[in-house]
Amino acid sequence: MPSRILALSAVLTLAAAGCGVLPTKETAPPPTTSTPPPSSPPTSAPPATATASSQAIQPALAETSGTETPDLKVEVVGLNRVKAKHLVAQIRLSNTGTEENLPWAADMGDRTRPLGEMKWASGIGVLDAQARTWILPYKPAGSPCLCTDQKRDGLGYFIKPGQSITVYAVLPAPSGNPASTTVVTPVAPPMLNVPISDQAPTGDFPDPDAEPVTQVTRRLILPSESLDKSEETADDGKDLQVNLSSDVLFAVNKATLTTQAKSIMARTAKLIDASPAAVVTVAGHADSTGDNAINDPLSLRRAQAVQRALTARLTRSGVRFQAKGYGSRRPLYDNDSDEGKRRNRRVTVTFPKPQPSAQEPAATTSPGATGLTGTTKADGQPITMEIAGLRRLPGGLGLLTYKITNAGSAETWFNDLHHAQDWEAYKYQAASNVLLTDMAARRQYRPGRLEVPTDNGMDYYCACTDVSGVRISTEKFAPGQTREFWNLFALPDTADTLKVKIGPFRDLQVPVQ
Repeated sequence: MPSRILALSAVLTLAAAGCGVLPTKETAPPPTTSTPPPSSPPTSAPPATATASSQAIQPALAETSGTETPDLKVEVVGLNRVKAKHLVAQIRLSNTGTEENLPWAADMGDRTRPLGEMKWASGIGVLDAQARTWILPYKPAGSPCLCTDQKRDGLGYFIKPGQSITVYAVLPAPSGNPASTTVVTPVAPPMLNVPISDQAPTGDFPDPDAEPVTQVTRRLILPSESLDKSEETADDGKDLQVNLSSDVLFAVNKATLTTQAKSIMARTAKLIDASPAAVVTVAGHADSTGDNAINDPLSLRRAQAVQRALTARLTRSGVRFQAKGYGSRRPLYDNDSDEGKRRNRRVTVTFPKPQPSAQEPAATTSPGATGLTGTTKADGQPITMEIAGLRRLPGGLGLLTYKITNAGSAETWFNDLHHAQDWEAYKYQAASNVLLTDMAARRQYRPGRLEVPTDNGMDYYCACTDVSGVRISTEKFAPGQTREFWNLFALPDTADTLKVKIGPFRDLQVPVQ
């Protein structure tokens, strides 16, 4: 990538060299009478180290606080769509504390990359609800991303108490030309309904059209399952993947459907009838027990049995089926546990997502969650939990936010947020020990996951707060310390209240806002 220094008006002022920049809006320079506060020490550092205290302050469009470091204030100060296809995001990071320098560089890196590649501000992104994707900054050849580099842009690795820096990222605009979007960072809960401006951004930013770049997106999968564990559904916004339990459909080593399978076939056929599907794939899968000589033909015969049953129950014509058997070669979960093996023994039916029967309900205006609290203990210290909200997002998504507080007098570790299902392995430990249940529909919703292709298959990251990896101290709480956590879920269209279970805390009936 050619050498390039960029300008962030009002906070960062840098020179551009080597390649094109996006159209930008010029601003008047700061007043000449403006002087740094008396306490500001003299510095010979380049202008990029200037903080909000010595420059014109950009108003915040949205704000939140860091989970691991509550003294880290995170604000969106610019979100501009350029050329109708690119997005420039500017994030202000402020140290609201009075004693410690706060590190930011490693924490703002894209957590879905290998450890050595979590660089720069590559973790700034937006949630494309319509496409069910997590959009991250463009990646040029030989560079982590079109985004702020702490060394090149002169920001250093730490933010001093009372000071701020502004970082940026250039990324693809979300689909559908939305007026607002959800902004995500690795350090704090997502920021909802951030308005997107179609005016040129203030400052100079690299133009993705000026050189070859790669789009970096992560597919968002939102799983749910019936309470009787007969089927598990994964919805990526485009296709519906219905994983039917072979333990319910068939006897051991058999490919003849059981009596119980009839109602499951009827439900699945109804979903296919409601979809625009012209082609439906039916794939049989086995766990790691046995060898290919047994698993491959058995998984194919089971897929064919499901195909015949679904064909007989469809009420519309024009649907073509493709049946395949993969044996044990495509596990969904870890085969090291009995539950992982059970879930890998499945027949997967995949087809385009059914069209909604009615327009999705708009977000309600009900008041925020109140009185939704629970208590537990960790190493003898009282731990409290309070649900901040369960909010409906576009595209059938939901965001759950909740606060955990060490109400005791001694420092302690609270590890129960990641003590979830041992069969659902993520790249790092995360706050995945959370479940939503729609009791009326007899359906349970688990946290969303991000899929990242690798040379060896696929890595999965929880669409929720990390509690390990580069943020390894997230589970450590000082006396009186509060942290806010989050999870993304699919939300049923018609539910106005769901049962929420967070770690060891009591079940709560939570209104959907």
